[in-house]
Amino acid sequence: MKSTFFSAVPLLASIASAAPVEVRQATNIDTTVLQFALTLEHLENVFYKNALTNFSQHDFERAGYSKDYYNNLKYIAHDEEQHVLLLSGALQNAGVTPNAACAYSFPYTDVKSFITLSSVLEGVGTSAYLGGAPLITSKAYLTVAGSILVTEALHTSMQRLAVGEVPMANPYGTPLDPTSVYTLAASFILNCPAGNTALPFTPYPALTYTGNACTLEEPSGKISDLIKRNGWGKWGNGHQGRNQCRAIAGGSTASFTAASAPPAGSYLTFVNGLSVTSVKGTINGNTISAPIPTVDEGQTYVFVSSKDVEGALDSTSVLFGPSIIEVAPQPPTINYSVQ
Repeated sequence: MKSTFFSAVPLLASIASAAPVEVRQATNIDTTVLQFALTLEHLENVFYKNALTNFSQHDFERAGYSKDYYNNLKYIAHDEEQHVLLLSGALQNAGVTPNAACAYSFPYTDVKSFITLSSVLEGVGTSAYLGGAPLITSKAYLTVAGSILVTEALHTSMQRLAVGEVPMANPYGTPLDPTSVYTLAASFILNCPAGNTALPFTPYPALTYTGNACTLEEPSGKISDLIKRNGWGKWGNGHQGRNQCRAIAGGSTASFTAASAPPAGSYLTFVNGLSVTSVKGTINGNTISAPIPTVDEGQTYVFVSSKDVEGALDSTSVLFGPSIIEVAPQPPTINYSVQ
């Protein structure tokens, strides 16, 4: 098992090639990046508006969430709408027709499963903006992307706390490349308008987490607060009171089911924060298992890769994924001698 962490000085010098993102392009593809960002914002915009249509303030209060939480949720919906308008305007000013919203299917069934899915979607959105930054040529566009990233991170923290997760489980955000993000987003897209410009990404074959996990991480959490998570695309109804649900711990073994049998010698590669770690997988049919790296904390993207990746994940090595798991963070340590 190999793991790479980056100290501050080398990181600033080599982030484009070392972190799990695609390197800066030699040609200007800014409008493609904007169109991709708009695709994600359309998805989030519709996601929140659907939920606010389906669930009333009373529904949220019955699920244990306050009037203030419901009001803050409307602020998130407002933010996503503004992001759609801003990106659409930027594309129009560049002489490009912005893509329209698609038709979507979101697998939530009640308030808690909606919030759980929201916490993951917001994390993916944050990772998308962070991973897409090296692809942007225009400094003006880069500033706008950074501004949206900050807001998406605030949304992520709010929703993580709402489901019992540590809001800032990792000291670093996790960059994710556009193809991986599009793979995740595509699972919610039913169809898109015929006039939309096709994005230059092909989704990776699917990888699904097969274990039982939940969102409960805070020390004060109670069993009644458990919200079960069975991996990307499989969301429960809360499943309150089932104490067999445990937050996944680093070092424990995780199993995943691939769309087809992984080749012999495949690895599970975990992308979390600024760490990319590959672990030799144990393969049984379509299932591949490996210990979760102890350095992983919080929302973690998992791939099946054809080789041991050290510090960078390129598209040529990805066989399946990503799947998403939540890894319980270690208790915080503070060295008061560090000034």
